[in-house]
Amino acid sequence: MKRNYKFGIGAAVLVAAVGYLMWAGVDQSSAYYFTIDEFLPQREAMAGQGIRLAGRVTPGSLSKKTSAKGTEMKFSVGDFTDEETAPVDTVAVEYTGVVPDMFDEGRDVIIEGTYANGVVLAKSVMTSCPSKYEPELEGQQAAAY
Repeated sequence: MKRNYKFGIGAAVLVAAVGYLMWAGVDQSSAYYFTIDEFLPQREAMAGQGIRLAGRVTPGSLSKKTSAKGTEMKFSVGDFTDEETAPVDTVAVEYTGVVPDMFDEGRDVIIEGTYANGVVLAKSVMTSCPSKYEPELEGQQAAAY
């Protein structure tokens, strides 16, 4: 009887430890990001706090220059729910660091950083894959890697 009791307690501790590790992993890797429409009404209340913001790089807003710290970029992001029109409101972003390969104007991005004085000071910029793929045009060949 004592042996079964010890086995049961050991199994319960093991299950609790595995459950905690699963919960901690999901809790740390899942972070909510704001869309531009969600962020704009509460931007002043979030000044100085860490944020994660999703939007699309506004065409014509990107400026880059290279420095010793990496590439310095200034651009704005907006909410492009309607592909036909330009966004009404945008948020300015400043970032210095390594630029993601797929980063360009018109791309969807997720920005992590802080909001201060009307600008998001980004610590990281991530691009997302295009949501639609276009077929290869007739006569074009895929580039070899």
